[in-house]
Amino acid sequence: MILYHTSDREIVNPDIHYGRKNDDFGWGFYLTPDKDFTYRWARENAVVNVYELDEEDLDIHTFKRDTEWFRYIFGNRRVKDTLASDVIIGPIANDTLFDTYGIITSGYLNDKDALRLLMIGPQYTQVAIKTEKAVSKLCFIKSEKIQRIDPVQLKKEQEDFRDKFAGELNSILD
Repeated sequence: MILYHTSDREIVNPDIHYGRKNDDFGWGFYLTPDKDFTYRWARENAVVNVYELDEEDLDIHTFKRDTEWFRYIFGNRRVKDTLASDVIIGPIANDTLFDTYGIITSGYLNDKDALRLLMIGPQYTQVAIKTEKAVSKLCFIKSEKIQRIDPVQLKKEQEDFRDKFAGELNSILD
């Protein structure tokens, strides 16, 4: 599996203990097989690192954009990672994740309606490398400096997304 990680530098030896413990899939080294999405993460002077993952003998858990995925992310946001897999693959929660989960914990939305909100927008895939065993099967291929995607285009996409989200939320609350 070819995977991409965007950073401000080349990362030949990934560290699964670097970063936030409360990411979507908990502590780990995050990549994506979606090359287009990789370039969306790019900031000025970004570096895209390319790897190949040998999946043989790894415990891999794959999520769909559904209730199981929603519950797992919800737990991880509270630093309650409950999976012991080497690798976790699944959708990236959309940009409203914190807002959506904040609304849920405030009692304004039930899980079904919150999941409706999380279904808005495109679906991109993330791969979290969770164990040293999985890191040992991740082979660095190359890195390349890239230019950032047009910020005007991204801003328009974000505005369209927010409009869809607000419309769906209003529909739920009416």
